[in-house]
Amino acid sequence: MSEPAPEASLDETLSALADPVRRRAVELLAAGPRRAGELASALGATPSTMSKHLRVLRQCGLVSETHPEFDARVRIYTLRSVPMTELRRWIDTAEQAWAGQLAAFAAHLERHLER
Repeated sequence: MSEPAPEASLDETLSALADPVRRRAVELLAAGPRRAGELASALGATPSTMSKHLRVLRQCGLVSETHPEFDARVRIYTLRSVPMTELRRWIDTAEQAWAGQLAAFAAHLERHLER
């Protein structure tokens, strides 16, 4: 299976993070791995609702799922850095473009105000 294009994965990441429950789950996972039940409890979500949110986060690559050897029914979720790195890269590029446009606009205003 091939990797999705960077634009597609960025779109999936942004779409996944558009939901406040998923954003909060990502924030919780930033502190360390958690079981699905812990996330559901912390977020006030039912297990089935949390499962749906975690599926979206898994599909876009924001989280990975593992099963401990002692109990295959337990699912532990871990935050993955690659999608966030791609998002940060996109934000940095956009920010540089905005800064360049603002600098050009400021220079334009200064030239016209000096007249």
